[in-house]
Amino acid sequence: MSIADALARLANLHPASMDLSLERLARLLDALGKPQDCLPSTIHIAGTNGKGSSAAFLKAICEAAGERVHVYTSPHLVRFNERIVLAGAEVDDAPLLAALERVEVANAGQPLTFFEATTAAAFILFSETQADRLILEVGLGGRLDATNVITSPAITLITPVSFDHQTYLGDTLEKIAGEKAGILKRGVPCVVGPQADEALMAIERAAMRLSAPLTLHERDYRAYVEHDRLVYEEENLVWDLPLPGLFGSHQTANAAGAIAIARKLGLSEEAVREGLSKARWRARMQRLTSGPLADIARAGEAELWLDGGHNPAAGEVLAQAMGELESREERPLVLICGFSAGRDASAFLKPFAGLAGLVITVSGFAAREGAMSAQEAAEAARKAGHMVQTSAGLIEALTDACHIVERPRVVICGSLYLAGHALSLGGDAPLVTPG
Repeated sequence: MSIADALARLANLHPASMDLSLERLARLLDALGKPQDCLPSTIHIAGTNGKGSSAAFLKAICEAAGERVHVYTSPHLVRFNERIVLAGAEVDDAPLLAALERVEVANAGQPLTFFEATTAAAFILFSETQADRLILEVGLGGRLDATNVITSPAITLITPVSFDHQTYLGDTLEKIAGEKAGILKRGVPCVVGPQADEALMAIERAAMRLSAPLTLHERDYRAYVEHDRLVYEEENLVWDLPLPGLFGSHQTANAAGAIAIARKLGLSEEAVREGLSKARWRARMQRLTSGPLADIARAGEAELWLDGGHNPAAGEVLAQAMGELESREERPLVLICGFSAGRDASAFLKPFAGLAGLVITVSGFAAREGAMSAQEAAEAARKAGHMVQTSAGLIEALTDACHIVERPRVVICGSLYLAGHALSLGGDAPLVTPG
């Protein structure tokens, strides 16, 4: 059986209705010998945006400190193996397939979500491969997320909370933040990234109930860019550091949260310094320089970027990053967008009004919820105030962009699934930061 076969068989076990619960996974993990109780020192991360970038910073910092690091993130972009990093490297096919088969046998055909099944497989692999640290990213929410079966993380991190997955998490920031704060454990410290007041109050209430000490952005730690350096500050500490290896001013706060975690874990300034500059994360302001898409861009003298942000808050920070690039070199901006069904595409695109000269919408890529049609996405873009056209796919859209606009800056965005599709076309170049 191939990995694709194993994943398909597990996907077929999905319950008829999606109910967030830990009961199914707890039963399965009991049958597997409770691998979640045999994990290395764990950093548990929840939040709406910035989880993956924070995980990338933490992985690089911990490895710079000489640690062997496991990482669990989702979704993947091209290959499922991306979700599970074992002691610094993506899991190989053979151990992954063996773990998936063990999950299927232990589950014995009972209802199970895909994420629950694959989380169980990851816990098997993490528990049976020696490492010093596990960086564990929540899939959805926190309180009832499959990763929350762990009981004793070393520390937790809550990145900025904003509106996303309201169907499952609630329709207010307070409710969503309360779900994210479900990863807090009694007495376990938590670092909290920048939050709206409503979200922060919900997190503070949860922390008070559990006597979980909070380290808050701006109150207890902060970071800012000065003279092309990152300055990190606490009450009695100032570190002069290199700029983060991930581009965009929003990464300053993500890096600051990772540094605060590193400080709590006793990692050195030298490890932070080295890891900060080496951090890389695909489809987060990634410059595409190879493959068929890059070839089209090069022929049209276009600058081509890829970003997987897909909710309104991600649209805001991506627009801000585009503004930063515009201040370095002026180019007309073209967005090539695709969205998963049900996303608020108009809210994502609204921050680009006055910044993007053209939006080209596409569909035809595989997404868990199904892809929004190019026509529906185009209507959302018009509602946000953009000049719009539709295209059959990424290659056609980029070709059109280069013919319509002279020397454009093109950003493929709106969906991690679209980003994965772009990378699957052969555009996964080595990750570099903008010069």
